[in-house]
Amino acid sequence: MDNLSVVPKREREDIPLEKILEIENMILKNQLENKGGQTLFTPTEQRVNLFFACDDNYIPFLAVTLNSIVKKISPSEFYRAIVLHANNICASNQVRIISSFTRPNFEIKFHDITNEVEDFASKLHTRDYYSKATYYRLFIPNLYPNIDKALYLDCDIVLLDDVAKLFHTDLGDNLVGATHDGAVETVKPFQDYVVNTIGVDRQEDYFNAGVLLMNTKKMREINFENKFCSLLSQVVFDVAQDQDYLNAICRNKVKRLDYAWDVMPFENLRLDVSEIKLIHYNLSFKPWHRSGVLYEDIFWDLAQDVDYYEEILNIKRNYPQELIELAEKQTQNLIQSTVVQSQDVHRNERIRKIIIKIMDE
Repeated sequence: MDNLSVVPKREREDIPLEKILEIENMILKNQLENKGGQTLFTPTEQRVNLFFACDDNYIPFLAVTLNSIVKKISPSEFYRAIVLHANNICASNQVRIISSFTRPNFEIKFHDITNEVEDFASKLHTRDYYSKATYYRLFIPNLYPNIDKALYLDCDIVLLDDVAKLFHTDLGDNLVGATHDGAVETVKPFQDYVVNTIGVDRQEDYFNAGVLLMNTKKMREINFENKFCSLLSQVVFDVAQDQDYLNAICRNKVKRLDYAWDVMPFENLRLDVSEIKLIHYNLSFKPWHRSGVLYEDIFWDLAQDVDYYEEILNIKRNYPQELIELAEKQTQNLIQSTVVQSQDVHRNERIRKIIIKIMDE
């Protein structure tokens, strides 16, 4: 409990003491409500349920994402944003986020899911700059058994339209709603990999999981978490990791969303800004790492309004050129890995049989 009450003085100066105490009490209340995985929702609540996975390193960019969202919210909707973490978002950052973006119809909660994912943590495969937080979206259906629909968003996105419009998309009997992956559409080896190794029918069927509308009720009905854990124990997907597992399990149960809801900064997929509803600065296309990223001006316009603006500027100023070059090298290594894996006929056939068996269970 001590970590909740110690907020550095430099971060208290612009927030009234009464507000600090109120917010700290909210954080404590959230942790008590979440103890043992209890849900924060009741079955009758109708809310725009937004989920994020984050840590202290990515908090500044979550702030930009939230800023873009609250600028577009509708007064007729009630929004709740749940930030999942593994005891790696300090109390002071929670205070800054809650105090900056809470609105009468926009609520923010932080949920430490360390205990809930403890049994799986050591089994979650990661590569390069990815953290295990990327897998947290897969646990949302069982973590929140009283909600039937959730929208997961990466923290490297900005909204240019009301996120409620996306949330209210009818999923029917589909497990998820998502757009095709711009990186796959751009790189031929990725296309071969998703068809030959992941098992989608066409490369266009492979979706990006950074903007993921989840039919959590349907996912629970098929025992999604059990199927994921079973596949995880038998197959290592080390290219897009959790996204690959999602595509394998949700195959042919995906609602195709308008690409305007997950636009990536690729020149060959450029859209006019008037057509864009959401920008996803994925892979190495981060405006806070380098200049020249498509749509970077939109990111910086939103960033200058947030409490973390100077911190983001410092990240950009001090980001080493060698890390930019390393990211490019990692991308090339990844492409080469997909070439090798997509041509491994025996392994791919084994994976196909495992997936079929798991989905029939």
